[in-house]
Amino acid sequence: MRLRRRFPAALLLAFAVAYSIPSAAEPSVRAEPIDVETRPIASFRVLQPDERRFGALEFLGGLEIVSRDRNLGGLSGLVVAEDGGSLVAITDNGLWFTATLQQDVDGRPLSLKDAVIAPMIGPDGRALIDRSGADSEALTLRRGPDGEEFLVTLEGRHRVYAFPAPFDPNARGRRIAMPEAVERLRRNKGLEAFAAAPEVGPLAGSLIGIAEQGRTVVDDMPGFIVGGDFPGSFTVRRRDDFDATDLAFLPDGDLLLLERRFNLRHGIGFRLRQLRAADIRPGALVDGTVLITAGFGEQIDNMEGLAIHRGADGFPVLSLLSDDNRSILQRTLLLRFRLLGEDNVFGKGPELRPSSEPR
Repeated sequence: MRLRRRFPAALLLAFAVAYSIPSAAEPSVRAEPIDVETRPIASFRVLQPDERRFGALEFLGGLEIVSRDRNLGGLSGLVVAEDGGSLVAITDNGLWFTATLQQDVDGRPLSLKDAVIAPMIGPDGRALIDRSGADSEALTLRRGPDGEEFLVTLEGRHRVYAFPAPFDPNARGRRIAMPEAVERLRRNKGLEAFAAAPEVGPLAGSLIGIAEQGRTVVDDMPGFIVGGDFPGSFTVRRRDDFDATDLAFLPDGDLLLLERRFNLRHGIGFRLRQLRAADIRPGALVDGTVLITAGFGEQIDNMEGLAIHRGADGFPVLSLLSDDNRSILQRTLLLRFRLLGEDNVFGKGPELRPSSEPR
């Protein structure tokens, strides 16, 4: 079944009543529904609440996600269904988070329901949360001739696991081969940005990964093309102290890179850069076009998750998710933008128009 519309609520609830793990050890966290509350975020810019347009982006709205369940936190990767009506995310300690996303006709998020937390299961049948080194960071959905699967990157001992899509609660992750250079990345600066290419286009059949940082805080960020017609490595120019945190493909085959910074000089910020798919080749140094940069003046936090789907009007809709690091000083935010694509103060955005293709 394709991840085309909402994930059935019955499937989510089935976790709680029919979940069994093929392992001798009982997991410390079980798959179960959890209560979440949402608080609307009506404006993006704090001191200009009526402003909706930010260069090529139009702010649709957002939610602050709150739960008393201690397991909901540290959200680091995101996949959204093709109609935008449900989501799958991962936490940074090896848990799944799924929910139905109620939205209006424009894609504006209204609330979450049918929320479920579940442990990821490793190849050996053990829950990842019950072992060291389960720092799960990026999530993407890969579509292929044999079906769909979720791919999850892990830091520490850098690796990638594949899980069936839609969810099979009993399924174990299957390790995906990565280049040796991935395993040599800095321990806590691995593949934070990871995306599966569409089935058509210059990068078809590839997995694209970008490390959070290079060898030092001033080096460009290593990138990897895994599979496809042009496998190899490339680099992404590092600018203004931003680190890579997620990556997603636009409908036209280009990519958006989500970046985050947090330091005493600049404070907290996020940035979106458009990378042309045609520029991503072995040996290339890629820079891209900045679409938006935001900081303390906007409603943001530690933005680490990015997903893209096509809205009802044909324009791409961007969903951004923050990692609160399980800190009472931070928030879990879900923000949504429509990408319209016109000349703007950030540079020339992607020239996108509504699609006439059936959805």
